[in-house]
Amino acid sequence: MRIVALAGGIGGARFLRGLKDVVSPGDEITVVGNTGDDIHLFGLKVCPDLDTVMYTLGGGIHEEQGWGRAGESFAVKEELAAYGVGPSWFGLGDKDFATHIVRTQMLGAGYPLSAVTEALCDRWQPGVRLLPMSDDRVETHVRITDAEGTRAVHFQEYWVKLHAAVDAEAIIPVGADTAKPAPGVLEAIAAADVILFPPSNPVVSIGTILAVPGIRAAVAAAPAPVVGLSPIVGGAPVRGMADKVLAAVGVEASAAAVALHYGADLIDGWLVDEADADAVEPVAAAGIACRAVPLLMSDPAATAAMARAALELAQQVRR
Repeated sequence: MRIVALAGGIGGARFLRGLKDVVSPGDEITVVGNTGDDIHLFGLKVCPDLDTVMYTLGGGIHEEQGWGRAGESFAVKEELAAYGVGPSWFGLGDKDFATHIVRTQMLGAGYPLSAVTEALCDRWQPGVRLLPMSDDRVETHVRITDAEGTRAVHFQEYWVKLHAAVDAEAIIPVGADTAKPAPGVLEAIAAADVILFPPSNPVVSIGTILAVPGIRAAVAAAPAPVVGLSPIVGGAPVRGMADKVLAAVGVEASAAAVALHYGADLIDGWLVDEADADAVEPVAAAGIACRAVPLLMSDPAATAAMARAALELAQQVRR
């Protein structure tokens, strides 16, 4: 079986780890990773979502926080601060710096991001084929109004520095409209037996991937069933501040609203948590098969059960 998953950072990476636990030997998983969160810091190209997937599946992630490396130290960050060099709000550890240095050197030598990601994965052996959504530069920005006035800030600044404390007025995936899917992305989608939307942020993770011309159309036209899992449980994001960016695109923070945001033209099946069982009927009425199952990734067994439920629903709604 060939499975394609569109994934963002922590939630997507943890779901993928559960997915790996339930697939059969010989099954192939291709992950199309969000690069809209990418940012240049200290002269280095940082790809938070790609790295979170790579570290999580490769056994190097800091489990408690869900991002960054396990056993990390921050000597370089401290030395930069001593020189008065910022930003201080984005915490890159010493081991993590090595990844970004290698990536930036390879990009500077002319390798595309897809080739660089493949080379980095040679070390981590994540057990999936990890593809960036595009080799082109795409950065998600957020329009806000605060004490400094109305302005656009990089998504990382909004999320990490400002903690989404002010309302997001608009989400702008800068560069997405002229970007091209990375090599292999459209081919993997067309050849897939199942396409999954993990419980990643529907606006700034999966939504940004779908904003790259050709990807949404390829998913909609694919012969494979498309099944998503709600990132909203009991009317609130499982983690993060997805409700802030959902509001910016006029979508209520509810399991049903996110399914309808994707639409029946894109997804065939939708899993909601048992706490949101009342969403099953309106989602089904919109032409999307819907089931209520436990959706909290509380431990590896629970995560594997979620992945199994998604694959089972895909079998039931096969196009």
